[in-house]
Amino acid sequence: MTADSWKDDAQRDLVRNVGERAALFVRGEGAALWDAEGRRYLDFLAGIAVNSIGHAHPTFVEAVSRQAATLAHVSNFFATPSQLELAARLKRLAGTGPDGRVYFGNSGAEANEAAFKLARLHGGADRPRILAFKDAFHGRTMGTLALTGKPYMQEPFLPMVPGVEFIDSTVEALEQAMDDRVAALFVEPIKGEAGVVELPEGFLRAAREITARHGALLIVDEIQTGAGRTGAWFAFQHAGITPDAITVAKGIGGGFPIGALITFGAASELFYPGTHGSTFGGNALGTAVASAVLGEIESADLVANAAVRGQQIREAVAAIGSPLVDGCRGQGLLIGIALRHPVAGAVVAAAQEHGLIVNAANDSTVRLAPPLTIGDVEIDEFADLFARALSTVEQALLLDVPTTPEEASA
Repeated sequence: MTADSWKDDAQRDLVRNVGERAALFVRGEGAALWDAEGRRYLDFLAGIAVNSIGHAHPTFVEAVSRQAATLAHVSNFFATPSQLELAARLKRLAGTGPDGRVYFGNSGAEANEAAFKLARLHGGADRPRILAFKDAFHGRTMGTLALTGKPYMQEPFLPMVPGVEFIDSTVEALEQAMDDRVAALFVEPIKGEAGVVELPEGFLRAAREITARHGALLIVDEIQTGAGRTGAWFAFQHAGITPDAITVAKGIGGGFPIGALITFGAASELFYPGTHGSTFGGNALGTAVASAVLGEIESADLVANAAVRGQQIREAVAAIGSPLVDGCRGQGLLIGIALRHPVAGAVVAAAQEHGLIVNAANDSTVRLAPPLTIGDVEIDEFADLFARALSTVEQALLLDVPTTPEEASA
């Protein structure tokens, strides 16, 4: 495979459900990636908030090797020690108390599918309505796409699963939409795919009170915000509330595919045998790796590191003083850098040219989600590389280079 032939292979052999792959990476270590030509890149995306302890971390490698050599899969007719250990750990970190329960799947979409079913079981015939946010993202399966408030994503696959209504993410909109026929409200604490957009101050506390008053479930999608990324184990904990369920994935596995639905209180009794399942969900290999990853995050105090380093990155971005930058959004190490022009694609491309991996959450937002392990050295390198990328795009703008979203990403 040559430096160029892999692009032809990808174009020929892979389903065209995403755009052209930007690079062929062959190795990673910590917050660094290497392509097939041996060039090093600083990874400040971490697989979109997945590689929470970085690439090839010894804890991850040891857990995969040890469990793969012991027991990988036995089906859900049986239990395994790693499955039970991870369930107990997730309950403790989420603060469910003894009444909590955990359902394991293989991805965030599967976790949200389980949550969708939880809402239906709670609602029955008397509560056919489910509320979700405009511009929210919960997945690409048919069920989770029905929860995703992005019409352009839904349009090719209409009709959607019925019963979902989309509202603005404001307390006023929730008050107006809520009644006793609502089964559940689905919430992203930070709308990552919308540009790392935070909820209004006090929204989660108000949503907890409103949903409880009407007997609806509050289901919090923590797939991108969980596993310590925002400076708390889960973003809902910043608000000091107790939801009815949360969904988690991405960072809990540190690169191994796994997701989970975690329930609280009475919601834990809604599922019964036969209502849901997954062949690979909760297998011994995945749960052992996830438990080791979460154990490393806990023992290395990476949740606190996320809070400290997130603020450090915001200060570093501000210190660049770029006329393109209009501030930062998000919490901890989930950061959206707002741009004054719709050139995020151009900034991302320029960053890669300079050896930095970030991504465009939308046309005007560059998203950062680096490993929770980053420190001063990585942040200093990021600031230098990102400043160079911004300068490249600024020069293009001054030269009147076309900067529509299509042209900027071409």
